[in-house]
Amino acid sequence: MPNSLTKLLASNKQRPERLPQSKIVAEGDETTVYIYDAIVADEDTAYWWGGVAAETLVPLIRDIKGGTVHLRINSPGGDVFAAQAICQAIRDTGAKVIAHIDGYAASAATVIATAADEVEISDGGFYMIHNAWTWAMGNANDLTATATLLSKVDGSLAAQYAKKSGMALDDVRAAMDAETWYTADEAVAAGLVDRIAEGKKAEASWNMSAYAKAPKPAAREPDQVDPAATEEHRARQQQRISMLARLQVS
Repeated sequence: MPNSLTKLLASNKQRPERLPQSKIVAEGDETTVYIYDAIVADEDTAYWWGGVAAETLVPLIRDIKGGTVHLRINSPGGDVFAAQAICQAIRDTGAKVIAHIDGYAASAATVIATAADEVEISDGGFYMIHNAWTWAMGNANDLTATATLLSKVDGSLAAQYAKKSGMALDDVRAAMDAETWYTADEAVAAGLVDRIAEGKKAEASWNMSAYAKAPKPAAREPDQVDPAATEEHRARQQQRISMLARLQVS
């Protein structure tokens, strides 16, 4: 699936209900960190494709000292190394951390949830784990090295999920191999999530067509079409995708 991450970012770039890339709200000794977007490494990627940039978010999180941190997550996933950097920054706050999965926690977004002391999910939310993706180019030695790195990443992720859930490592690896989408009830039963949020319904959905086994989205009514998706934007988006495709072939 060499184009899956590109497809994930491109297909969600113009969602009108997205919050700003990095949003932190502090009230007294409680701080809320919103991760309502795809997860990317830097501001350049965020500029072109959208996303929560770890480059910006991590320093802001590191300014939080103690108290209670609420992670509000509604994300289709993204860059796993960026997610790990966000995780470590969250752990280093010394705060009590509660993750609230308000809609989707997919792929790298679930990694961030593992940094929390408690995890709750909205009724109707989804939690998805799978094996890591990447792009690769080069000779046989290069590709073998990439495969080795991916195996190490998958092992690290599986260990984090197993530690949180209490699942056997082999069971976690099997779930990752299968690209497993847990409903709210299933995520609680698996131990990946601690509880379902009382009276809280899942919020905005995402275009998850980049994933092989994503739940099918509900049909949108005509008046729900994003008015920001202008012809000019579509032309720019197609140009970016075409440019990336040429780079991959070269």
